[in-house]
Amino acid sequence: MTEPTHTVYLGMGANIGNRKRTLREAVAAVGEEVGTVEAVSSFYESKPQGFDSPNDFLNIAVRVRTALSPRGVLTVTQKIERDLGRLRKSQNGVYQDRIIDIDILLYDDLTVNEDDLKIPHPLMRKRDFVMVPLREIL
Repeated sequence: MTEPTHTVYLGMGANIGNRKRTLREAVAAVGEEVGTVEAVSSFYESKPQGFDSPNDFLNIAVRVRTALSPRGVLTVTQKIERDLGRLRKSQNGVYQDRIIDIDILLYDDLTVNEDDLKIPHPLMRKRDFVMVPLREIL
């Protein structure tokens, strides 16, 4: 019997270090630890939102087939962020530069509304740096 598979869309961004390499490493890690990577968008460059920085972001969207639950995907993607050198998302509630950011955008047609996990991602429709690459792989 095969495990149930789900389609999950991830948004990834990096604005410090070797951004392309970090994003490629993140996609490879997702392929090893989350599931089968079916599609990866083009790179999309964007200005930081929610904080000031001279470092532009490079963003992609990724479509993955997975047997993991939404919580499982969150746990693994947070581990991948840490493995790639990410320390924290914000400092004192303020966003900051980051080596990698991985967000769950969509998971099948599921809606999740928990303190630390919201699907669909609540801000994605307001962010071109998410929607442009996502539309490319939908």
